[in-house]
Amino acid sequence: MMGTEIARGEFGIAGVPRRTIVRGEGAHVWDSTGRKYVDLGASLGVANHGHSHPRIVEAIRRQAGELVFVSSAYTTRPRIEFVDRLLSLLPSQLNRVFLSNSGAEAMETAIKLARSSTGRSDFVAMMRGFHGRTMGALSATWRSELRRPFEPLVPGFSHVPLNDLAKLEASVSDRTAGVMLELVQGEGGIHVADPEFVRAARSICDAHGAKLIFDEIQTGVGRTGRRWAFERYGVRPDILALAKSLAGGIPIGATVTTTGVESKFQGTLHSTFGGNPLACAAGVAALDVLVDERLDERAERLGNVGLARLRGLANPKIREVRGLGLMIGIELRERATPYLEELRRRGYLASAAGPQVLRLLPPIPISDADWDSALGTIDEVLRDGG
Repeated sequence: MMGTEIARGEFGIAGVPRRTIVRGEGAHVWDSTGRKYVDLGASLGVANHGHSHPRIVEAIRRQAGELVFVSSAYTTRPRIEFVDRLLSLLPSQLNRVFLSNSGAEAMETAIKLARSSTGRSDFVAMMRGFHGRTMGALSATWRSELRRPFEPLVPGFSHVPLNDLAKLEASVSDRTAGVMLELVQGEGGIHVADPEFVRAARSICDAHGAKLIFDEIQTGVGRTGRRWAFERYGVRPDILALAKSLAGGIPIGATVTTTGVESKFQGTLHSTFGGNPLACAAGVAALDVLVDERLDERAERLGNVGLARLRGLANPKIREVRGLGLMIGIELRERATPYLEELRRRGYLASAAGPQVLRLLPPIPISDADWDSALGTIDEVLRDGG
């Protein structure tokens, strides 16, 4: 049986069976019994650089000995360096950044920027989309079981199917502040946006004066085989939300926009811990690792290997295999949980993306041998039964 170690007093997750993970290195983690696992998704896309990457660990250690926190009334060297480094890796038009602590906060900021800069309140988001659990981000999220307990939510949000151009055209109007897109829907089952749909979304937003918002919280930092997934599409957003692996495992969020959007923004934005020196120092190191170790190229190569191999499996349990780079979903014709449990028993920690989708988000530095072994074990588990 899986362990149920939960910190006394924790609220919101009581009763969820969990292992206690005590150490991580590269693509491996160890639990409190000393057992070693290959991470195929236990980090939920945060460990793009691998667990405890030495360069990121050293940056954190060095910064912790100098300055952990100072209020945003002052700037710091790590903050300046992180913003400069991030913007150097983005199109020149995306040149204004607000730093926060998470993906949900990055999306809340995107909502505020779009509303304030357009003077409008309506948004069009995608069915199966997930953008976070704060009230604004949850309003943009589609799944009713996540929304219902907290209703009424923020008004003005509607949802259309991803890649349904006709419904998108019918839903965007001169009252629309923004259109929100994950280029690969992570929590929603690893559904990939069609290039034609993304290009059309750009044109539709331009025609109506709405802002195009890309949620790259899970798809960014090399995950899909590019530094940022939008690079595959040749389409630039007005607002870009980043988080998860952006600082190598230290909480951080970034909302990036244009001078044009900022110039029309009215109101204030503030985050006590956003842009703190520790997170920014980790972020500089994480971005350096992304570039120096060519994580995007590695994700592209290993992802192509994985997609080809999984799509070649002659298994009637598999409905479809989807993905980009090292962001892969195996949609089954039955529930994924028994297969995730069997993978865990064999030393592999994957995650679900909906009841029937087995999601693979391994650390990008996973070795070729571990990736090959993982793919072979998935084949065996799906053939043998969960």
